[in-house]
Parts: sequence; structure tokens; C-alpha cells
Amino acid sequence: MKKYSILFLAVLATTLTSCSEDFLDRTPLSEVTDENFFQKESDLILFSNSFYRMFPSTSIYNGDSSSDNIIQNTLSEEMRGARTVPTTGGGWSWTDLRNINYFLANYERVPDKNVTKHYGGLAKFFRAYFYFEKVKRFGDVPWYDYVIDPNDTASLEKPRDPRSVVVDNIMKDLDFAIENMKPTKNAYRISKWTALALKARVGLFEGTYMKYRGLKGYEKYLTQAVEAADLLMKESGYKVYSTGKPEKDYLNLFASHSAVEQEVILAREYSTELNIKHNVNYYTITSSYGRPGMPKDLVNSYLMKDGSRFTDKPNYNKIQFAQETKDRDLRLSQTIRTPKYTRIGGNIELAPDLSASVTGYQLIKYVTEAQYDTNSASIVDLPLFRYAEVLLNYAEAKAELGTLTQEDLDKSINVIRARVAMPALVLSAANATPDQYLANQYRNVQNTNKGVILEIRRERRIELYMEDHRWEDIVRWKEGQKLTQPIEGMYFPNTGSYDLDQNGTVDIHIYDGQKPNENQKGVYYVKLGRDLNLSTNSLVEPHPTFRTRVFKEEKDYLYPIPIQELQLNPNLKQNPGW
Repeated sequence: MKKYSILFLAVLATTLTSCSEDFLDRTPLSEVTDENFFQKESDLILFSNSFYRMFPSTSIYNGDSSSDNIIQNTLSEEMRGARTVPTTGGGWSWTDLRNINYFLANYERVPDKNVTKHYGGLAKFFRAYFYFEKVKRFGDVPWYDYVIDPNDTASLEKPRDPRSVVVDNIMKDLDFAIENMKPTKNAYRISKWTALALKARVGLFEGTYMKYRGLKGYEKYLTQAVEAADLLMKESGYKVYSTGKPEKDYLNLFASHSAVEQEVILAREYSTELNIKHNVNYYTITSSYGRPGMPKDLVNSYLMKDGSRFTDKPNYNKIQFAQETKDRDLRLSQTIRTPKYTRIGGNIELAPDLSASVTGYQLIKYVTEAQYDTNSASIVDLPLFRYAEVLLNYAEAKAELGTLTQEDLDKSINVIRARVAMPALVLSAANATPDQYLANQYRNVQNTNKGVILEIRRERRIELYMEDHRWEDIVRWKEGQKLTQPIEGMYFPNTGSYDLDQNGTVDIHIYDGQKPNENQKGVYYVKLGRDLNLSTNSLVEPHPTFRTRVFKEEKDYLYPIPIQELQLNPNLKQNPGW
């Protein structure tokens, strides 16, 4: 039986926290103002358990659908350029912050200072996490490190603080957390290592956000990212999970019912015993839940097994499925269905099911035994922070600073590649011949480290696929135009029958006009122009009505502040362009 999950422990503390979406008009937390509370460690545990509810749940695996990573039957508002200013909600919620600040105002009433050190660090970790989410979404936000009195009009109507002030305070909170929290390794509880991982993530985000907008001082944040990642790499003992089976290890890392603590720094836990489940199997195998698929440009980005570029092949966009997936980086066959694929716990070879994937490239990451296929039945733990991300953050920050060495690559990117038996990335070779296919996707990379930065971005998109990082990466790199590039899927040169996995049986029959009279079992019949559209280059086109999309550089990197909040606080100003 699993340990109690962070979600389950948080539920225990729900009576301590408000259900309101806005803390500004709330009275103090009467449930915990009794003089007998905040007297012992169990009080701190009970209250702080509620903070864990801040972490995402299913968006860990389907959050990439807001960007160009996971293509569904309906494009996200972000991809369509269809976001509008909401009346209320929209992410402008402050209840979690109020609860954290209330805790910080009271936790030191516990007399044992050895106990309060850790929980003070934990609360400041969560305040840093809370504000990082707000900065990514809104940019400038008001910084509060105290509980607001309902009669404090000056605080209630405070204008937004510059994001530099907020990010510097985030880093101070994380430094406090790193200094004071226990170095215990537990995939379901916050520790010093979680704080270091978050600091590396924040530093990389803000440093690259500033650099690609021509803002001065970005080096400070990139340096902080490097230092945090380096300390974690040297002292934590985390490793990239590997059993010496490159054809299985990446897949099994994400299909494990319990988080693999060798690599996973923090996970959201799910359990049959606790009746806490999600629906990743259902999401990926049913035809009625979005039909998620990998886009062709990402499939193209996976290198060949020998380290050469697939996109250097002649007519690479006109290679049929079985051949295009042959001899590729093994993470491709551990992320989507490829020939010879069998379900975990099964032995029947399964071809991609185009009725369950709009691009044809059907997802298998996180997918486990068939017994978990019904809606809300999956129990694999979902990673929130893992060591491989720290390695990627380290390499990218050093590359953007211009200090990356081959030794740095060997202890970061090349450790990740070794898990799937991929050749090492060589700094001099990457910079000597930058990949033009990637350069066409990421048009803002123009410095002397262009080649290796593009390779790190390749590695990041592949390694962290379906882990809800892609939108943030597009934002910080200022590459919104990437979201307007063509969305395409598998190559089908003509109508007719196709044996996708080359096992001797037809998997899909594409027809135009009248449906063929035969109705073979196991064959997916699709009518051209109705069930499936092909672009002029014979690639599946999931969204022909959104062939031309718009991303407005002056506004679309941030989200709008809701109308009601602007009315309640006259000192709030709307984000540019909204």
C-alpha cells in the first residue's frame, strides 16, 4: 500500500482553509485562532498540509494541450488566439496566499525552534511557488508578505509591484527554504531539494524571459538557476532512473504506480486504496475525450538512433509511419505507439488508433495496464519535479550565459541521453552546424551558442513531453510565432488501405466518396474531407479551419486581469493589449 498522498493529506486540512476564491474580503481564519493551536508540530503539519492542494493534477499530463505539444480535436484558446478578458476568476485568486501568510504569522508560536525552522521554510517555499505561478500568468502582481486586515484599504487597493520585485522576493523565500528545510528525500513531501529544484526553474524562466526581451540584468537569474541546480546535482543523491534497459526505462519511469524516488523529487500521488485517481489511460485510448496526439514537427525532431537528424533525410515529410519511426531515439517509441507496441501487462501488438488521436501519433506516456482504462481509474503517480528537469535547466542556463562546457553537457544532457542509449551531444559539433529545422521553429536564437541552445531545446521538448512545461517555454523564449506554424500529423500519400505497423493486416482505410462495401474487423474507415483532412503535402491536417492562426506579440504572452478585479481596485492596470 502506498504512503498517504499529498492530495489526501491536504483533504484532511480542508476545514482549516477558506473555500472562497478571493481572500481580500475574508475575516481571519476563525477555525484556527484558538490559543491552543500552533502549539506543537502536529498543528504545523495539519495546517501546512492544505498548501499541497496548490499543485496541479491532471494538467501535469494534458496541460501541454494549450500549446503545440499535444494536439486535440479542439484547439485551445491560446492556440486559436481566442482568449478574452473574463469577468471574474481567470487565475486571479489569492486564498492560498492568505493562508500561507497566516501560517507564517503564527507558526513560531510553537516553542521548539528545531521544528519551526523546517515549517517556516516549507511555507516560504509555497509562497514562492504561489507567486511564480502568478508572475508567469500575469507579469506584475502585488506582493503581500502579511495577512491583510479587511479594513486596510491601502493594502486592498495596492497597485501591482514590478515583476522584478516579486521575483527577487521569490528567490529570497526560496533561499530561506533551502537554508531551513530538512534534506529528507520523499517523493510526496517538500524538502530542501524541492526548493532547490524550484529555484533552478524560476531562475531559468526569468533569466531567459528577460534575455529574449532585451532586458538588462538577466544574468543574475540565470546564475541563480545554475547555482541551485549545481548544488542539487552535487549533494542530493538523485539520479536519472535507469536499469540498463534503454528500450523500457523511460516508459517505465512514468508508468510506475508509485513514484520512482531515484529520480522523482516530488510527485502527486494517486491510489486505489485512497480512491484518488485520474484518467490518463482514458484520455489517451478513447475516441471521446479529446483524441490527443503528438504533432508531426515534434516527431520529426527526434533524432535517429545514431544521433543524426531525421530531418536531414531527403523528403523526410514523405516517409510513411513504419519507416519514419524506425531506428529513432528510443524515447519516441516510449512516448507514442510505434510498430511492435504492446500494452503494459499485455502481449497483443497494437497499431496507432486514429480514432483516438487526431494526428495519428497516439500517446502512451503514463499509460498502464488495461484494467485502468475506464474514466478516472488511473493511479500512476504524476511527477511535479524530477531530476532530469534540473539537468536540463542547468545546461540551458549555462548555454544562455555563454559559460557552457563539454564537461557541463556530459553531466547533464548526456546523462539523460545515456538512459536511452543515445550518442552524446558534442558542444563544438552542435555549434558548428546548427539544425536549420529547429532554427525555423525558434527564430529568436541568434547567438554564438545557437547550435547547442537549439539542441537543448530539442532535448527539453522530448524529455519533458506531457509534463506541462511547453507553454512556459514558449513564453520565456518569446517564441509565440511557433504556435502559428502548421499543425500536421501522419503522412498518407493517397486514399486506400494502410498497414501502419507492418504486421500484415490493414489498420486504416481512407476513402473518398462512397464507403467500401467490405467492413473488416479492426479497420478504421475514414472518409476524406469528413473524418480526416490531408494538407497539400499529404499530411494529416487536424484543424484545417484554423490553418491561419494569430499570436499577438504585444499581449498574448500574458493573461488578462478579470474585469471585476479592476473595478474593485482602481489602482490595478490591465495587461497591455487586453
